Amino acid sequence: MFWIPGRIEFLGKHTDYAGGPSLVCAVERGFAVATLPRVDRRVHIYDACRGVTAEAELTPELVVRQDHWSNYPLTVCRRIARNFSGALHGVDLAFASDLPPAAGLSSSSALIVATFLALGEVNDLPARAEYRSAIRDTEDLAGYLGAVENGSDFRGLTGDSGVGTQGGSEDHTAILCARARALVQYAYVPIRLERAVPLPNDHVFVIAASGVAAAKAGSARDQYNRASATAAAALDIWRVATGSAAPTLAAALAESPDGIEQFRLVLEQRPELMARVEHFAVEAEIIRAAGDALAQGDLKLLGGLVDRSQATAERLLGNQVKETIALARSAREVGAVAASAFGAGYGGSVYALVEAADADRFRRRWAAAYMQAFPSRGADASFFVTPAGPPASRV
Repeated sequence: MFWIPGRIEFLGKHTDYAGGPSLVCAVERGFAVATLPRVDRRVHIYDACRGVTAEAELTPELVVRQDHWSNYPLTVCRRIARNFSGALHGVDLAFASDLPPAAGLSSSSALIVATFLALGEVNDLPARAEYRSAIRDTEDLAGYLGAVENGSDFRGLTGDSGVGTQGGSEDHTAILCARARALVQYAYVPIRLERAVPLPNDHVFVIAASGVAAAKAGSARDQYNRASATAAAALDIWRVATGSAAPTLAAALAESPDGIEQFRLVLEQRPELMARVEHFAVEAEIIRAAGDALAQGDLKLLGGLVDRSQATAERLLGNQVKETIALARSAREVGAVAASAFGAGYGGSVYALVEAADADRFRRRWAAAYMQAFPSRGADASFFVTPAGPPASRV
């Protein structure tokens, strides 16, 4: 049995795959997972909440439907069959989740983590030479599972088509490496811990799932991939113009003390790409300043920095919808210390950091304001309270 949480991206909108940092934590909602080993190579997955199932064989030729929830666990099955030779055993896996789906809380990545941990234990994958040569610690495992999702190679473990999204490994890192009552600040490509910053003991998060679905395997996938593609296109142009071999946008910006101004010259004819670079640079700056503010206990400064991140996403990244914009603003009006939309965007959720003693009252007032502004979202929206929770674990 396993517990796999969802996550909050406190700051770090579309930074991870470009080599930037993020501040993340787990929530106390997620997936309860029970598994039984099989003697054959079949995998049977049962969603106990919805009463639906998916089945497949552990084979590198497995064909997966990208527009179906089974895309995520079955992509893991195919990748394991491709990366780990020799005998493999399947599992019967049942799960129940109290995460709102397609809400930016990483329910899809959590299901990827759950499937891999189940099959990894049944087959003792950490004892295999292929695993040991590529995956040395939990951060490496998060990086590998990010590669499973986006289809890329990971060291000697060959990639495939993935789930169809071109993201990074932030979600998997948050799920596997979170620390209770704290934000962890990671940088990516490769994954490396920069610091853990405790949250005030008397504060919690209130999460508003907007009711606007942000399904990365469905309607939001093309928009999500566009943000990744524009970052990659800006980097490609930079490499050609400067002869740089920088592996990421973060590395390219770091090549010169005035990297952002150099990018302005190179991308003079591509304003849409320059907006993407500017967003990335500003968000990275905000993340490190916010970590400092939180470490110093300056919650007023923290709130202002988070407001700036939200505004920059609206202006430059363009991944916000009217519902998440309104939720972030109304949270601050109702009294949140900090509030922002998070995740891939194009729908999803907004967090509010509030005093624990006031959380229930805040939740009711925030929900009422949202329902008044967007009554058509009432049936699909949800609001809940959570502290920063612990990482995934074997029960």
